Amino acid sequence: MTSTCDLVLPCRDEAAALPGVLANVPAGLHVVVVDNGSTDGTAEVARRLGATVVHESTPGYGAAVHAGVLAATAEYVGILDGDGSMDPREIAPLLDAVRTGRAAMACGRRRPAAPGVWPWHARAGNAVVLAWLRHRTGLPLRDIAPMRVCRREDLLALGVRDRRSGYPLELLVRAQRAGWVLTEHDISYHPRAAGTRSKVSGSVRGTVRAGRDFAKVLATEGLR
Repeated sequence: MTSTCDLVLPCRDEAAALPGVLANVPAGLHVVVVDNGSTDGTAEVARRLGATVVHESTPGYGAAVHAGVLAATAEYVGILDGDGSMDPREIAPLLDAVRTGRAAMACGRRRPAAPGVWPWHARAGNAVVLAWLRHRTGLPLRDIAPMRVCRREDLLALGVRDRRSGYPLELLVRAQRAGWVLTEHDISYHPRAAGTRSKVSGSVRGTVRAGRDFAKVLATEGLR
């Protein structure tokens, strides 16, 4: 049976997390794992568990997501992190919102499932950027959409160019400008799977690097 929604998981060194993540993917959804330079056997684990594997040599979250969207074939695409911090089963209400026409893109709003899951520096940066965007553009969201669903062709038509950590922010800005109806749904945010390490929010350095990518996007989009 052909899937109507492909789940794109950008991954780098997530071999330890993938068994748990893929075990919770709802029936009828196909997974596209994008191996973004892993050295721990991520691709082999994903392939063994039935996912389609795409290799993207250009480092960066945006590069991995874009490669996965290009490789997807379903009408809808869902995107979520492959580190075990999000439950794929929670994508169901997001997909339903898009399928029924209530939203052009449905986004997840992280709700920490335990203390310390979302480091203060990452949470603060997220809040500041979105408060600014709500003020400047009316963007009706309070999280930079780590889990999201939309039509594949609509996403590609937006022409998002950032290939680093600024990708999700540019996506939201462009979707807002294009007149998309955006909805936000609470999702649980869990500790990463043991044996994996965050490349962005897990350290102050990573958060600062992401902040620079966000600033570049805002400047490019004329929002600074």
